[in-house]
Amino acid sequence: MTRFLVVLTDVRPVEGAGRDERTCPERRRQVVGATSREAADRIAGAFMALGMVRAGRQRVKVIAIGRRHARG
Repeated sequence: MTRFLVVLTDVRPVEGAGRDERTCPERRRQVVGATSREAADRIAGAFMALGMVRAGRQRVKVIAIGRRHARG
């Protein structure tokens, strides 16, 4: 089972050669974990309804963070 993070970040202006999230990530405002893609999509949908996201000043990212071993 794959776990997911839903991340709300501030959008930063493009500087120089572009955006490289590995060397200079955007500032995180909120991070929420989810155990399924469906749950992550519902959380992301709620974040996308925020005024700052709709105005283009923040963005929502859904990130798969690895596999969790199913117990059973």
